[in-house]
Amino acid sequence: MKKQLLFKIGVCMVCATSLLTACTKNNQSTEKKVDPATQISADATQKISDLGFSTDNVRKVGDNYLVEGDIMLTPANLSEVSTSPNLRIAETEQYRTTNLVKNLPRTITVSVSNLPTVYATATANAVSRYNALNLTLKFQVVSSGGSIQIIGFNQGPSGGYITLGSSGFPTSSGNPYNQIQLNTNAQAYGTNPDVGYVTSVIQHEMGHCIGFRHTDYFNRSLSCGGSAVNEGSAGIGAVHIPGTPTKTFDAASFMLACSSGTDRSFNANDVIALNYLY
Repeated sequence: MKKQLLFKIGVCMVCATSLLTACTKNNQSTEKKVDPATQISADATQKISDLGFSTDNVRKVGDNYLVEGDIMLTPANLSEVSTSPNLRIAETEQYRTTNLVKNLPRTITVSVSNLPTVYATATANAVSRYNALNLTLKFQVVSSGGSIQIIGFNQGPSGGYITLGSSGFPTSSGNPYNQIQLNTNAQAYGTNPDVGYVTSVIQHEMGHCIGFRHTDYFNRSLSCGGSAVNEGSAGIGAVHIPGTPTKTFDAASFMLACSSGTDRSFNANDVIALNYLY
């Protein structure tokens, strides 16, 4: 999940139409040397595109690739061939990936490592929100070694955006993605992070871990601003979840690509989608 930073002197406002947090910043561009280890090869870029993801602002993170601001693709993901049908694009349904968590009913453990207390509290809150839905997929916070491990990283803004957190999608064997990374940089959540805000980001990244794509994957400008970008439905899959809306933009979904800067939890359509899948 990302938050857009609009760099304008003397202006600080919340734009309700695009659900973006816009604050006063002075942005000075500087040139820096590019580490070859972080460069994206043409082959990897093509595979990312073939999977249906935007190739704008792709970042190399170790051996993995960060796309769409918060989705981590592994080398194994890049080699996967979708079995998903090509489905409707440019509508507003909730979407899932081809792979989902299997062996239900099931409890997924979640642990938090070396992060301030607010992150641990937010994790417990996010877990409680999922468990309150009484799904066949439940979550449990453990002290260490969780099936989903939440860790920190520190990275400032880039290109007018700052990454709040990142995660990935379930494996082909039916396990959830095993890691959520949360940004500890002060420009992500501030020096005194709001626990509700952090909860909503963890809730969103957990959604990816169990197979949810961005609700506005077909037009990221709806929550992120800028030009309309359709990420496509190939590769990892963008499978419509029956019962979710098809004619209007779902501006309150917990799986929108960019954050509103508020505590955004499940709305009615999200609950329908979660109940349908789990």
